[in-house]
Amino acid sequence: MHDKLPLTPLSDLEIDELQGLLESLPAPLDPPDLSALDGYLVGVLLQPVAVPIAQWQAFLHDFDSGRAAPPDVDLTRLHALVRRRHAELGAAIAARRWFDPWVFELDADDAEHPSPSQTVLPWVAGCAAALERFPLLLERAGAEAREPLAALYAHFDAEDLEDVDDLIELIDEIAPPDTLEEAVETLVRSTLLLADAMQPRPAPAARRSPRPRR
Repeated sequence: MHDKLPLTPLSDLEIDELQGLLESLPAPLDPPDLSALDGYLVGVLLQPVAVPIAQWQAFLHDFDSGRAAPPDVDLTRLHALVRRRHAELGAAIAARRWFDPWVFELDADDAEHPSPSQTVLPWVAGCAAALERFPLLLERAGAEAREPLAALYAHFDAEDLEDVDDLIELIDEIAPPDTLEEAVETLVRSTLLLADAMQPRPAPAARRSPRPRR
């Protein structure tokens, strides 16, 4: 489900470089910010059938419509950095291990007193965008996927939940996180529970008991 690339996490300098590359894309392109990009990659990776690179990569340049970048814009480095993050996240999800979502404290200009849900919302919005553009997960989601999906969508304001009517009752039962640490933990926990629901791992083969010697 993930790229066969070296799983070296991006350094802080490379993350800053990626942010600069996204911000330098010319108008009218409207790329995602880093947090939304990270959530988007997770939403892509959780699909029950792998999404071809060309399909999910198109929205890196223009998050709403997937417009192509002008031919004179060199996307090589941007794509390389994103694919490394895609591979890193894919390996973590496949192994069901913790990963650090790209969630950043909001500036004072963004919200005077941002709640934990407001802080993680760009990440969740990116993930939700992937689930909307590649709807196979939502179409196939069974009972095991409902709780982790509700835990993610609970970070949205109530008026933004018209597309997940079947989850409203579950969402109403979820208390908002008290801390940012709790909110981030919810992102990772929900991701791994969705992976269990949509990409179940085969049970280990039973080991045959050795035959006694005669």
